[in-house]
Amino acid sequence: MGDLTIRMIEPVFRLHCRVIYGDTDAGGIVYNANYLRFFEMGRTEMMRARGLPYSKIEERGLILPVTEAYLRYKAPARYDDLIAIETCLAEVKKVSCRFNYRIVKSVEGGKELLLVRGFTVHACVDRQGKLAPIPEDICQAMAVLCGESGEAGD
Repeated sequence: MGDLTIRMIEPVFRLHCRVIYGDTDAGGIVYNANYLRFFEMGRTEMMRARGLPYSKIEERGLILPVTEAYLRYKAPARYDDLIAIETCLAEVKKVSCRFNYRIVKSVEGGKELLLVRGFTVHACVDRQGKLAPIPEDICQAMAVLCGESGEAGD
C-alpha cells in the first residue's frame, strides 16, 4: 500500500450534502462503503467546478478507475446530518493521480468533527483497459487543481 499520509493541499474544494436514509444501515449510521460514494461526489464536483468535468476526460476515450482506496473512520455520520466533503487533488503523475478527502460535520460551538479521512488513487486507462498517459493539456489542468503551476510529476 502507498503512503497513508493525508494532507489537504490547497486549493481544497468543499461540498455540503445531507445524509439520506438510504445511506444508512440498520443502526441509523452511514454504512461504511457509502463514504466512497461521498468521496466520488466530492471529486466529481471539484473537477466540474474547476472547469475539468470528468466527461471531458471520457470524451478523449480515457477513464480514471480507482486502483487504490484508503479510509480511516473517526466518528459516525447519521441520517439527516449535514456533512462537508473536502477534496483536493494531491498528486498527478504520468499515468495516475491521487485525491485526498476529509468528511466533517458541524457540532456545537461552531466546531467541526472529523468523521472520515482518506484517499483514492486513479490510473488513466483507455477504453481497452490499457494504461495510457494523461494527455498533456489534461495533466496541466489537473496540476492547477493541485496547486502546481508547472509540469505534473513523474
